[in-house]
Amino acid sequence: MAVVYITHKARAGWDTIPPVLLCGVAECVAVTRADLNKQPHEVAEMFDGVAKRYDLTNTVLSFGQDRGWRRATRAALGLRPGERVLDVGAGTGISTDELGRSGAFAVGADLSVGMLQAGRRVRPDVPLLAGDALRLPFPDATFDAVTISFALRNVVDTEAALREFGRVTRPGGRLVVCEFSAPTNPAFRTVYLQYLMRSLPAVARGVSSNPEAYVYLAESIRAWPDQAGLAARIAESGPWDRVGWRNLTSGVVALHRAIRR
Repeated sequence: MAVVYITHKARAGWDTIPPVLLCGVAECVAVTRADLNKQPHEVAEMFDGVAKRYDLTNTVLSFGQDRGWRRATRAALGLRPGERVLDVGAGTGISTDELGRSGAFAVGADLSVGMLQAGRRVRPDVPLLAGDALRLPFPDATFDAVTISFALRNVVDTEAALREFGRVTRPGGRLVVCEFSAPTNPAFRTVYLQYLMRSLPAVARGVSSNPEAYVYLAESIRAWPDQAGLAARIAESGPWDRVGWRNLTSGVVALHRAIRR
């Protein structure tokens, strides 16, 4: 086992959030075929394998739209200076860094050792720590807001994760889920699905450090519920109220927002 500390420079708000000892396997194990019933350690290993060029790959595959999606997520959270926001599935911390531009204290958590290490190298000032979406290492009602971007579909139990997000959010706090969804135009939806299953893995081979993983990612997007389906899951999970969504990029991505009961 390799033991790594994800460290940070002093930032307001960190002293009351506990640091976490991060343990992980020393070598990454590449995922070579799609399997939508992955366990958490398998998901972590898959993202370890794509960490090296993950941010670049996402920008290429999204034709640069990922930057706008991050800004829209920050705006949807309505963050204010001094508030605390948790970024679950933060990966390299690029989304956490964007959230911090609001003046709120943003901390990122991710299951992948490789992603956290990659983020630490390029964003040393962004607080990143090891955290399983199903067992977050924070006390109840720690945060004013919680968000997760393009990672909820990789969690083995969606409803349990949504309940866990509610546990660490104060009553009246906000949730924003940024996730791939269903394009609203039927003709465009057909083209989009063809891109996912044929072109996306091919493009990934040119830029990703583990292109085979994008076969899984493409299939997970295709199998994910549409806007109304995810809204229903959020509402039925228990702690969330006033669930709604807004489409981005013609429904390729949707922002789902809810309020903690």
